[in-house]
Amino acid sequence: MWKCRGGLYPRSGRRSTSARQRGPLSRYTEREGARSCALPFRIVQRLAGVGKDTHRPMAEPILRTRGLSASFFTKEGVIRAVQNVTFALEPGKVLAIVGESGCGKSTLGLALLRLLPFPGKVTAGSVEFDGRDLLALDEDELRKVRGRRISMIFQDPVSGLNPVLPIGKQVEEILTSHMDIPKKERKQRTIEVLRHVGLADPERIANSYPFHLSGGMCQRVMIAMATALNPSVIIADEPTSALDVTVQAQILNELDQLRYQRGTAIILITHDLGVVAQMADEVAVMYAGRFIEVGEVRQIFKEPRHPYTWALLNTLPRLDRGGDHQLHSIPGAPPSMMNLGEECAFLPRCTKAMNRCRHEPAPLLETVAPHQRAACYNPVFHDWDEE
Repeated sequence: MWKCRGGLYPRSGRRSTSARQRGPLSRYTEREGARSCALPFRIVQRLAGVGKDTHRPMAEPILRTRGLSASFFTKEGVIRAVQNVTFALEPGKVLAIVGESGCGKSTLGLALLRLLPFPGKVTAGSVEFDGRDLLALDEDELRKVRGRRISMIFQDPVSGLNPVLPIGKQVEEILTSHMDIPKKERKQRTIEVLRHVGLADPERIANSYPFHLSGGMCQRVMIAMATALNPSVIIADEPTSALDVTVQAQILNELDQLRYQRGTAIILITHDLGVVAQMADEVAVMYAGRFIEVGEVRQIFKEPRHPYTWALLNTLPRLDRGGDHQLHSIPGAPPSMMNLGEECAFLPRCTKAMNRCRHEPAPLLETVAPHQRAACYNPVFHDWDEE
C-alpha cells in the first residue's frame, strides 16, 4: 500500500476563494495532478472515477442491517455504543467504517456476529444474512454461520491467538469445527492455508507459537484463519494497525485479492484514510455511535457534506499548502457515550450549528447528492462546479 505521507490531497494549483471548503479530490483526472500527490496515480484515478462505471446495476446485498443498536449496561449507566445503524453490503464490495477512536466502530463489528462482551447487548434492529436474521438464530445455527460464512479479523492479532497452542493447531481447529476432514489431511490443509497468505516456510510457522512470530506474521495468521473456509463476508477490524508500511501493503493486497478472486465482501473498520482511499467502494463516517455520512468513496473525498467529515478530511496535510501552514484540528473532544442527548452529538464541536440543531432531535440520514447521504440540517456547500 502506498502510505500517503503528504496527505490525501493533490496539488490544486491556484486556490479559489472557496478552497477551504474543497474536498480532497475535486478535479484530478489528469496525470499531472496525480504526479503532484503523494498517492499513486491509480488511486487518484479511482477516487476521481476514471474507468469506473458509476451507473452499474446494484447486486442483491449479502449482508444488511436495519436500525441496529447496541448498548453496554454498566453500574454507572447505559453506554449507547451503536445507535440505529443501517447499511447494505454487496458481494465483492468493501464498506469502510471510519471515525475517531471510541465512536463505536469495533462494537458494531462485534454486534454483527453477536460477540459483544458482557455487559454489552444488542437492543434493537436486525442483521440479515442470506435472508436470515442472525440476531434471531440460536447458538447452534449461529455457530454454523460464524467463521464459515462470516469471519472476523480482530484488531490485536497477538492477543487474538492462543499463546499456549501452536499456530497449526489453531488453524486446524477452524477447519475441523466446520468440516469433516480426515486426520491425515488436516496438517496438509493447514499448511496450504498458511502458504496462501504469503507466509514463508509454513511448516515451521505451523509448529511455532504466537510469541515466536512478529506482529505482521500474526496478522497474516489471523487472515489465514478468517479466510480458510472461503467466507462470503469478512469483518476486518483495524487489520493494518501497528504494522509498518511494507507489511501493511502486503496485508491490504491479500484482502484485495480475496474480493476479486472469491467475491468476498469486506467491512473494513479503520481510521486510516489512506487505506480507505485505496480499498473502499463505500464509506460510512461514524460519530458517537451513529452513521452521519454514507456514500461512494470518491464522492465523500471530493464533496464531504457533513461538517464532521469535512473537518476530519481538513485535518490531513495537503501538498498545495506551504510548508509553514498549520494543520487544522477539530475543537473539543468526542462526547461521552453515556450522557448523549437527543440533539446532534457533534453540536458542541460544529462550526455550522444553527438554532434548529440545538432544539430538534438529531437528523436522520438524507440524500444530499447522488450516492451520498448525510445526517445534517446545515450540510457543507460546495461551489467549485459554478466557477
